[in-house]
Amino acid sequence: MSPMRRGWQADERGMGGKAEKMREATLSPRERLVLTAIIDLYIATGEPVASQSLARAFADREGLSSATLRNVMAALGEAGLLEQPHASAGRVPTATAFRHYVEQILKRDRTEEGIDAAAKTGSEPESTLSEARRGQIEESYSGVVSTHDYLERTSHVLALISSGLGVALASSTAGQVLEHIHFSRLSTGRVLAVLVTQSGTVQDRVLTLDHPMTQVELETAGHYLIENFRGWPIERIRIEVARRVEAEREAYRQLLTSVEELCRKGALAGSGNEPTIFIEGMANLIGAEQDRERLRQMLLALEAKQRLVELLNAYVDGRKQEVRVVVGLDEASPAMQDLVLIGAPARVGDANLGTVAVIAPTRIQYQEMIQAVSYIARLSGRILDIPSAQA
Repeated sequence: MSPMRRGWQADERGMGGKAEKMREATLSPRERLVLTAIIDLYIATGEPVASQSLARAFADREGLSSATLRNVMAALGEAGLLEQPHASAGRVPTATAFRHYVEQILKRDRTEEGIDAAAKTGSEPESTLSEARRGQIEESYSGVVSTHDYLERTSHVLALISSGLGVALASSTAGQVLEHIHFSRLSTGRVLAVLVTQSGTVQDRVLTLDHPMTQVELETAGHYLIENFRGWPIERIRIEVARRVEAEREAYRQLLTSVEELCRKGALAGSGNEPTIFIEGMANLIGAEQDRERLRQMLLALEAKQRLVELLNAYVDGRKQEVRVVVGLDEASPAMQDLVLIGAPARVGDANLGTVAVIAPTRIQYQEMIQAVSYIARLSGRILDIPSAQA
């Protein structure tokens, strides 16, 4: 399995023994409190946090003297959570510290917003975004009526409200609507599928089947798809066919089995052309990076659209309506080691429209950006308002 496809723990790559030590260690409540305060100060100022600054933040708290705070900071440094850029400077959080910080935010969100309870009831958790921010987001989508418009607008909105790059990647079949499909038998187990969308796109591919089909069976399958699903988004057709196979297998066993295999083998897959990806906000990253050579390398990495596509596909699971946060993107490129990805799939019912994401410096307002990405991803269904029969 590719390391980019592993779980949360895989995001600690590159930290070596420090990451291992961190996994084994359990932070005390005091250490967790101090670490959170340091990260909050660093996000707010962008400057290394000195013990004096931290002491002012804890001025009203008993038991947290300057000497105590220095000891806690030293312990956090030993655990690989803080580092000191220069001998006379304060401390800055490491990537591992930011991951710990994000874990705490996600845990808090799951309890405070009732996500766990919502999962049991099927309801949707309420966003903790401010009313003003929700209003700004929803107003930004005024006039959006198509998947293309939604994704293009999303890259702009996320760049506007973040300190980073707004990215929206269309799924391979997003916006494609079936007009006609035809199957021709080439040889035993090999079939040519010709798909025509309502936009006029013609796609053809050769399918290799597990079970040979006669030309009559192929024509029957094609007629079934046209008569039942003309005008449907292609992503929804595959889902509905799979559902009908389970619900109506006995009544239409032979026909549905043939249709299901043709779909599973790629008859309704994407065109295979370069994926559609919208990117906005490069100026945000240019302003945040002072090291010119690192900036140049980072921009080269981000301008390689295929690399961004691979990054989003690797980390964000289109089948799950959840936000993924990845701190440190050095596996995609060493120049991206100080960037964070916050992404989520955009769905309408069971159909996956694509992925929406922010790529930003690690000094990002995590709480708000996690909520904003989640809110925008869930907003897609309401914005597009596609009838369930054809969504």
